[in-house]
Amino acid sequence: MYRRNGWFPTVFDEFFDSDLMNSASSTAPSVNVKENEHAYIVELAAPGVKKEYCRVHIDDEHNLCVAIENKFEHKEEDKHSHYLRREFSYTNYEQRYSLPEDVNEEAINAKVEDGILTIELPKLQKVQGKTTKQIEIQ
Repeated sequence: MYRRNGWFPTVFDEFFDSDLMNSASSTAPSVNVKENEHAYIVELAAPGVKKEYCRVHIDDEHNLCVAIENKFEHKEEDKHSHYLRREFSYTNYEQRYSLPEDVNEEAINAKVEDGILTIELPKLQKVQGKTTKQIEIQ
């Protein structure tokens, strides 16, 4: 004899309909961050993504914002039955990264090549040696 408990469906419905499940099933691109003496380099895996679908900008809080919208459409026509089959795949990714204080925001550049979105964040030039400055007293 099956006896239905009032809370049982609710617990599972809430779990499977939650934002947690949506984020667990979505995928984010792998990200590498490298540093050398002149720049930070951010690499995002973006296989098959065209540069038109990538957006990179600096927001009002000086965060690096990266957005990728990947649209893929596969069409296959079966000539025997005149059936048209379409498979759509849309992937959206958006992330904000805190920038180090020594990044020259005016010189940031980005490119998409061989399935990788590369963002170069040049460092501000450090002033070498001691600088002296006379301060005028008013």
